[in-house]
Amino acid sequence: MEINDFGFLRVAAASPALKVADCDYNIGEIKSLLEHAYRESVQIVCFPELSITGYSCGDLFFQETLQRRAVGALTELVTFMKEKPSLIAIVGLPLRIKSSLFNVAAVISAEGILGIVPKTNIPNDREYYEKRWFAAAGDLPDFSVEIGGEAVPIASEGMVFHTPYAHFAIEICEDLWTPNPPSSSLALQGADILFNLSASNELVGKHQYRKSLVLQQSARCNAAYVYASAGCGESTTDLVFSGACLIAENGSLLAESKRFSQKSELTIADIDIDALRHDRIKNTNYLTAASGHISETDCFLPPVTPDKWYRTFNPHPFIPSEDRAEEYLSEVFLIQTNGLAKRLQHTGVTTAVIGISGGLDSTLALLATIKAFDLLGLPRENIHGITMPGFGTTKRTYHNAVELMKSAGVTMKEISITEAVTQHFKDIGHDIHRHDITYENSQARERTQILMDYANMTGGLVVGTGNMSELALGWATYNGDHMSMYAVNASIPKTLVARLVQWIADNRMEEPARSILHDVLDTPFSPELLPADEEGNIAQKTEHFVGPYELHDFFLHRMLRYGDGPKRIFFLACQAFNEKYTPDEIAQWLRVFYKRFFAQQFKRSCLPDGPKVGSVNLSPRGDWRMPSDASAAVWLKELDDYCSR
Repeated sequence: MEINDFGFLRVAAASPALKVADCDYNIGEIKSLLEHAYRESVQIVCFPELSITGYSCGDLFFQETLQRRAVGALTELVTFMKEKPSLIAIVGLPLRIKSSLFNVAAVISAEGILGIVPKTNIPNDREYYEKRWFAAAGDLPDFSVEIGGEAVPIASEGMVFHTPYAHFAIEICEDLWTPNPPSSSLALQGADILFNLSASNELVGKHQYRKSLVLQQSARCNAAYVYASAGCGESTTDLVFSGACLIAENGSLLAESKRFSQKSELTIADIDIDALRHDRIKNTNYLTAASGHISETDCFLPPVTPDKWYRTFNPHPFIPSEDRAEEYLSEVFLIQTNGLAKRLQHTGVTTAVIGISGGLDSTLALLATIKAFDLLGLPRENIHGITMPGFGTTKRTYHNAVELMKSAGVTMKEISITEAVTQHFKDIGHDIHRHDITYENSQARERTQILMDYANMTGGLVVGTGNMSELALGWATYNGDHMSMYAVNASIPKTLVARLVQWIADNRMEEPARSILHDVLDTPFSPELLPADEEGNIAQKTEHFVGPYELHDFFLHRMLRYGDGPKRIFFLACQAFNEKYTPDEIAQWLRVFYKRFFAQQFKRSCLPDGPKVGSVNLSPRGDWRMPSDASAAVWLKELDDYCSR
């Protein structure tokens, strides 16, 4: 499992059990955690503030004995790290430079001490009296310090450490809590991962605030933020420390330690460096800062091939977790309905026309239209739901379409397209027994013509039903179901359409509407443009032709949200769906995705208006602007080359 080759880096936040001022005991615990981290293929591990001595030493920091032993312990750790070439450690200690004492982070590896970063902001409040002992980084007299006979670089305004896979930087505790954290400038200077060595005591409610700071700073900096805080063993004379360790990535919490543990804790996560860099390159406000006095140094770091991930890959990235479902799905539905309501208000239209097939997409579009009319105080009778049975319509979908409209109280109309399409085939000389693309698309275009003309007749607006997954694959008839006057589902992928309808059924509906929606959910995806089978069931199942929508939605999310290429998407899909699809199946449908995505861009270039609801959208006026004649050759070759290894 080559995590570095696919843009990931493994990090850890450590909180060792310690004894105040006992450097020998403390480096023993640090070594134990370093051994643990090395076994787990961690590449960079961060320890708390002043972890070699303990944070709560008080005036003992003035003792030369403690200062000297802390430096000696650091050199012992450097020797210890010689046998761990794939690991970088960040530890805290007090360091005397000329006549001042500094609270510093030391970055060490098999190469030695790579750099020293002092604390920038020194607190002096009722809880922390650090200015009694420590000077601030800005007071540094020199930019290198001799440790163990070697000159070690030290940075007064921060340092960015470059590895082959990611760049990282450091701030210390209070630095994060200030109006302008050093990490902001360090991120602008290229740091992908921000480490914080901390000793943050516990107060009622403080942990949630601390967590929010970490999450917000990681999001603001488009970075990973690794926070390691002091815990078990610190003095409890006046304060209690919990060992809070947090690892966040671009606003999301990846891992969190057990607080108030009585033993050493190691919290591990795999950071998606490629995703972070993709977000930065798309953010035109994310400009590289002038370097000033920010130092830079290179670090050797070989690749690792761990046996397991310290990260999960969500196979359904568009579907919210259960704890967020109510808020998330409610917002999606509100965006849909308010977008449509605004369009109705602006145009002065008080009627809507929508084709109801008995499938998921038209069901969601109808539910959004009903909500918009209720919001505007318009009668539901002004919604004209039209079911248009054709050659492939089954009794099941027809029944659901009719019953859904009845239960919703909208005006229902049935217009069969069979005779009109049959006449059309005669007009153009097409054999009705030839079930080709002309046979299918003629039906879709006839339905769209009916909807448009009926809307003209009633002074209404045609509400579109197509979803974003269909737009990505081009699974829509050009100028047929592809077109409408406002497309409420345009940025909702198929997997989310299903989850949203389920949520509405379970939380917003009563019988008999709830049962109807559940049966719609159980119906196979199909445009029903080919005749039913001998038993009257759906014969044309969409996923048989284009592949599973859950795979395509995963591919789409990785490509558009993170800019991932074929090799990386394939690799991640294999991790996310390892118990459901074989690598060969994933590769097969990923090829289909790329071929269709590139070939069908012309349909996306002339989409009707529709509201954006999430981070991914295919509107040519918004998130996705692509030439209709771009070639997929480079993407397909990368996939084929990787899969043929």
